[in-house]
Amino acid sequence: MQASARTIDCDVLIVGGGPAGTSAATALRRLGHDVLLLEKDRHPRFHIGESLLPCNLPLFEELGVLDKVRAIGVPKFAADFPSADGGYRTFHFRRALGGSPPQAFQVKREDFDAMLFAHARESGADAREGVKVDSVELGGIGHVVAQATDDEGALTVRAKYLVDASGRDTLLGKALKLKRKNDAHQSAAIFAHFSGVETRPGEDAGNVSIFRFDHGWAWFIPLPDGVMSVGCVCRPEYLKQRRGRNEEFLMQTIALMPEAARRMQGAQRIGEVRVTGNYSYACERMAGPGWIMAGDAWAFVDPVFSSGVYLAMDNGLRAAELIDVSLKNPAREKSLQVRYGKRVRRGVRVFSWFIVRFNSPVMRMLFARPRNILKVEQGVISMLAGDVFDNAPVRRRLYLFKFIYAMTGLFNWRAWRAELAERERQNKLQFSGGNTPVDAA
Repeated sequence: MQASARTIDCDVLIVGGGPAGTSAATALRRLGHDVLLLEKDRHPRFHIGESLLPCNLPLFEELGVLDKVRAIGVPKFAADFPSADGGYRTFHFRRALGGSPPQAFQVKREDFDAMLFAHARESGADAREGVKVDSVELGGIGHVVAQATDDEGALTVRAKYLVDASGRDTLLGKALKLKRKNDAHQSAAIFAHFSGVETRPGEDAGNVSIFRFDHGWAWFIPLPDGVMSVGCVCRPEYLKQRRGRNEEFLMQTIALMPEAARRMQGAQRIGEVRVTGNYSYACERMAGPGWIMAGDAWAFVDPVFSSGVYLAMDNGLRAAELIDVSLKNPAREKSLQVRYGKRVRRGVRVFSWFIVRFNSPVMRMLFARPRNILKVEQGVISMLAGDVFDNAPVRRRLYLFKFIYAMTGLFNWRAWRAELAERERQNKLQFSGGNTPVDAA
């Protein structure tokens, strides 16, 4: 890497020091490229997305951080959802089809992200914090120029390739006017950390627990040191009803779910209550000459299935492979980007189909009374584990699940009619805004 007074030359500029950017940085350094990784904030910084998936584990091994994750994480062997009898139904990852690992971890994201950033630096990346990228000029491979600002003032970066891993800041999505909200599935979240929340017994103590209420759903995520992340994802019209303090509104919402409220009886809040909105969006493109998006910089979907960190890290690693080949053989860039885009969309589309329907009467019914006909339940568990890209047996079971979903709706016409009414409401929102939903991207 060469640097003059306030100009830096590098092979690859990566904007964003989260899971996507740090994964790409570590992989590219191991492939021999000069990497400049810029993060606008300073680690540790708070972030949601604390529940990881089993399919993250092979990525941790590929990066060489599995032991580091194990040291800061809570083992997670399952996810549980409300059952028909008022209790909960546990979906253990060891029952998944294929070779996905039988467990995952729950982590405090500030510790997790800081570890990944430090690991990228240890791997040889020039990883800098407190540097905000203000603008980028894109001229194809070898012709990327970025203007940034750090504590010393203006900084110019000249790079051969750009990775936009800027997360929900969507650097290129905004600059190139590619970002589109998903009006059919707009949500907002209100959440905080608590101590004294009851965990599930025994092996299930590390479960992520999901609860439902009429206006959305809630998460309970066990974290290290007896902390529980508790949050509610709500439809915007419900969140707009809140009056007074956010903590009161959060507790009032939890009270709508009796089992969640019971587990919170001895809870004490240990952090501020936070609110975030505009959850779902996607960009019309995710790559072009000399640039590529990874993770939330391209799209963000509702976090009900904890897909965010896994998709971001997978994107980052696959983007690194693409860039390595493209820098050596620019003629292959376009075809590699097309393949990358198809794969990323395929994975997001699987999650999105479930997410859009998650709170529907039919989906509630199927999750409350799962049946393993032709290993369909195991296929759904594989989806919960993150196995959404390349496993043909899993894809076949998910197609069969969609058929069962449709047939269940036909034979339970009242639930189906309620769902159709809700879908019509969502479509009116979508088409009145003229925007493209994520699962149609």
